[in-house]
Amino acid sequence: GDKAFGPGIYDMKGGAYVAFHAVGRFLKSGERAPLPVTHLLVSDEEIGSPTSRPLIQRLARESKVVLVTEPAREGGKVVTARKGVARYDLETFGVASHAGARHQDGRNAIAEMARQILKLEAMTDYQSGITVNVGLVVGGTGVNVVPAHCSARVETRVPTLAAAEAMCAAIEGLTPHDPDVHIAVRGGLNRPPYEKTPAIAALFAQAKGLAAEIGFELQDTSSGGGSDGNFTAPIVATLDGLGVDGEGAHTDHEQLYVSSLEPRAELLYRLIATLD
Repeated sequence: GDKAFGPGIYDMKGGAYVAFHAVGRFLKSGERAPLPVTHLLVSDEEIGSPTSRPLIQRLARESKVVLVTEPAREGGKVVTARKGVARYDLETFGVASHAGARHQDGRNAIAEMARQILKLEAMTDYQSGITVNVGLVVGGTGVNVVPAHCSARVETRVPTLAAAEAMCAAIEGLTPHDPDVHIAVRGGLNRPPYEKTPAIAALFAQAKGLAAEIGFELQDTSSGGGSDGNFTAPIVATLDGLGVDGEGAHTDHEQLYVSSLEPRAELLYRLIATLD
């Protein structure tokens, strides 16, 4: 029917296809876009864009707007705000000892990490839009040994720069419950928050008007997921989620809706054609 399945088809091969189609119309017709167009494909976005971020930000500084073909949200909505993302590696260092003969000599690094995890998870505040997730924990060498080391990977998502600064300070300021256990914290803000500025609101209004001309109502939303739009929004007006509609991103049932291909490509084409 209307569903096409495949790995990454919604997030975000479909968006790359739509962008190629929109830009390709100018090339095929010989029509000149009002502004030069740079189409950048990023291969390391899912792991935080560690190598592409400087290029993304340089191109943003050279551009009037940034149009991101990440997938649409919730039935075709575009994205005008995203949470910022901070990631941390947390380690606890205790003292190893025999769990039976010399249990009292040990200092349990896993027990300390467990206390820190409870503190971190308690920082989640849904009302404020702040979440903290301890997603990976590794520790110990054997069940008969008091563990001397434990590590955890932590991610927090924040809606504003002020919230990001507060959360980063809280995580970086963690102290041990057990004075004989040492804590090390490494990391920081990976993606700054993407806040809806007046310039972004104006760009969305332009897109909304163009969508109405095409024949559909365009709405916007804020997303908890990060994208490379987080890097560009603090620099220049950025409109995200211009890719295809679908569902199941990052799953084995990922799908795009075929009926979204044509209108999304048309919207992107008209946006490029009306920017000056």
